[in-house]
Formats: sequence, C-alpha cells, structure tokens
Amino acid sequence: MTQLIISTDPAQPAVAAAQATYGTPPPDVAYPKTIKSFVRRAGRTTTGQAKAFEDLGPRFVLPYTAALLDADAVFGRNAPLVLEIGFGMGEATAHIAKVRADDNFLCCEVHEPGVGALLKRIGEQGLTNIRILQHDAVEVVDHMLPLACLDGIHIFFPDPWHKKKHNKRRLIQAPLVAKLAARLKPGGYLHCATDWQPYAEQMLQMLGAEPLLANTAAGFAPQPDYRPLTKFENRGLRLGHGVWDVVFVRRN
Repeated sequence: MTQLIISTDPAQPAVAAAQATYGTPPPDVAYPKTIKSFVRRAGRTTTGQAKAFEDLGPRFVLPYTAALLDADAVFGRNAPLVLEIGFGMGEATAHIAKVRADDNFLCCEVHEPGVGALLKRIGEQGLTNIRILQHDAVEVVDHMLPLACLDGIHIFFPDPWHKKKHNKRRLIQAPLVAKLAARLKPGGYLHCATDWQPYAEQMLQMLGAEPLLANTAAGFAPQPDYRPLTKFENRGLRLGHGVWDVVFVRRN
C-alpha cells in the first residue's frame, strides 16, 4: 500500500480558504435525499465492448444485491480492498490495478460503454483483481459494504456540476463522506481528484469537516504515484487546466 504522511494541523490554509467560501455545514443541514453517484449519459457500446461483456462479464461483473458483500469470496483471496466510484472508461482503473496487483478493486460505474471498456482492458491486460458493480455506488455503500471493510476509496473526476444552482447535486457532500469514512478501516484512505478548483475546495472542506478523517497534507495533496495522468487529464493540462488531489485517512 502507498505510504501516506498525515498532517493533523487544524489551521491548514487551504482548508480555511474553503471554509470561508462554503462555511461549515451545520449538523441539521438538509441535503437532497436522492443524490446519485452518476448521471445517465448517452453512448454506444462498441463491438469490442459488447464482446467483452459477453466473454468477461459473468466473471468480473457482480450482481447488485441488498446484502453485505463477502469480498474474499468474490475475489477468491484475502487482500486489501479499494472501492472506486465512477471509473469512466476505466483507463486509470486498469493502470492502478496493474501496478497494485496485491490489492483488490471493487469498481462502480453505471455507464455501459465504460463498463464494457474496462472489461476489454481487463481481458487485454490479464487483470484478475477487479470486480465491477454496474449500479449506483451510493446504494452499494449503503447496502453491500460493512463498516470498516475498506482499505481505500478512489473518486476521480466526478461530475463537477459547474452551475451554482446545481452544486447540491455534487457527489462529495457531508452525508456521503460520513458513510465512506465509516466504511474505511483505521488508516484507510479516501482519495478524490478533480480538475474544477471550486469543487476541489469543496472536497477539501467536506472531508476536513468529517471527524473520522485526517488530511495527509497541508491542504491539497501531491498526486500519488499510483494515479496516472489520463488522456482526458493530459488534454486539460495542455489547455492550462489544473488538477487537484485531496487525500485523507481514517483516524485510528
């Protein structure tokens, strides 16, 4: 597992800046009860993706059930478990699973071409440490993951909902952060990344307000070596866009 250095200094300048922008949410704040971890997108499944579904889906795609997951059984081994919420086309997911072969990755994505693309990468790269749930990750967390079962959580480039009136639809909000923190083992990490600075600041504030979590840096974190630069990210960087990583760990 990647070694993380924890900073517990409460007076982190980036946190303070984010709190000045967003404020600390009161304990009785109302959040939408129907937040989803995804937005349905149009897209066509290619012939290669469809074949990957047919050939590899029965092995690597798990059915959603409202029952606690037995990770050792579905992966066929006991290993650190990392949850990924929203993997897009699976480019970063496959890379991380390959360089961290000793870890198991439970990956949630509802976009069918994305699931097919990851299955295709699994076949091409001979990966065995990924399982996919084609279902809303919020329901997966609520009904399939027991407390203190995860060694890590990845949420890379979630929909930023740029317009202020749509900010309430963002995935990273206090109720979900509390659920995710409760499902981390002590010392387990939550890693978010975004290319939208206002959302990065909100992530920092939301994670910083969760009592179970501690920041690993004085504000934003350096990009961990396991997270690759995707084609999407490289294109953004060429256009002058920034990318921000936020990495917190579960307190002991």
